[in-house]
Amino acid sequence: MNSLLAVDLGLRTGLALYGQSGRLLWYRSKNFGSKDRLRRGASGVLGEIADLGWLVLEGDRALAEIWEREAKGRNVSVRRVSAEEWRSKLLSPREQSSGPKAKQSADEMARKIIEWSGAPRPTSLRHDAAEAIVIGFWGVLHAGWLKRIPSEVRR
Repeated sequence: MNSLLAVDLGLRTGLALYGQSGRLLWYRSKNFGSKDRLRRGASGVLGEIADLGWLVLEGDRALAEIWEREAKGRNVSVRRVSAEEWRSKLLSPREQSSGPKAKQSADEMARKIIEWSGAPRPTSLRHDAAEAIVIGFWGVLHAGWLKRIPSEVRR
């Protein structure tokens, strides 16, 4: 199990997949539109990733339970993280001073992670995908896949 999927939970969901090297493989935003479509869609997303070992979730508890059920059936380890937890590890206190400032800082960090990883540059980067990228980066640090934040990503 050599990959980690980060999910910024919502009906419009941010997704970011990392390899065991700690580098971002892909990212996207997906609008499920309803809880029923999310239930079916979560299964499809997880089914596409053959070597998935970790799932990191941030956001709505009820939506997290949908993803957790799917992951447990596939023997995938799940970790819920709060926005406060990952932000305190990756953003400075000044960057966390307000919700809009934290989202802007996460967007800037996500772009650095994309560049450092050699992932395709976005034509536009939705905030849910940007946050999933940064949540996933927290996840690879937490899992020990990276020992420290690379200088190219540091803020």
